[in-house]
Amino acid sequence: MTEKAKSYCEKFFGAKGLGLAETDPEFSDFFQNFAFDEVVNNDDLDDRTRMMAVLAALIGCQGLDTFEIVLPAALNAGVTPVEIKEIVYQAVAYLGIGRVLPFINKTNEIFEERGIELPLPGQATTGREDRLEKGEQTQVDIFGDGMKGFANSGPEESRHINRWLSDNCFGDYYTRTGLDNRQREMITFCFLLAQGGCEPQLTSHAAGNMMVGNDKGFLIQIISQCLPYLGYPRSLNGLRCVNEAAKN
Repeated sequence: MTEKAKSYCEKFFGAKGLGLAETDPEFSDFFQNFAFDEVVNNDDLDDRTRMMAVLAALIGCQGLDTFEIVLPAALNAGVTPVEIKEIVYQAVAYLGIGRVLPFINKTNEIFEERGIELPLPGQATTGREDRLEKGEQTQVDIFGDGMKGFANSGPEESRHINRWLSDNCFGDYYTRTGLDNRQREMITFCFLLAQGGCEPQLTSHAAGNMMVGNDKGFLIQIISQCLPYLGYPRSLNGLRCVNEAAKN
């Protein structure tokens, strides 16, 4: 391994790194040289943001085994337990509980091993009486005034789904403390990027990211940092979506 890769690996992942050095030494060296030297030194993205993006991407691609390795590294990089839990919780809105429950359970297991007391402090800021109003306001804050009245828009037979987007996706999740709107839009971008097949939504959320201050250059950095974990096809699809959003 290069000296930079060794240094990064030892700082965040420990001496074993990804744990493949004994069984797959050649692969271990060239992958970690790429991921932990060439990629992480490609830009000036801070380690906390990088780790948050990678955690979100691993949930999105269902990379539970790698998530188990990266989560302690994220804690070592200064990502807080609350921030990690908020990333995992928000994934439910974009992947469903069927795909996220294993990540909730794995997070709890690692937290308990590290002596992090559960449950963590609550982060909710809405209740049943105001989640719709505050959720729609969050949509407006991120995507603009065109989202006003979104909960009551669309064909009558599917209008309830628009309402759920406002009161559940945004009212229950985005209004929580622990992460701000820029961070929440960034992790949503990673969920969509990683699972694939969501290019219309990925383009929309690339635009939403740009509206809250995560510009095109930032999103390209996020794609770049997630690429070792997602591969090239989904990363290139994400780049196309970012370029499309930047035209508008």
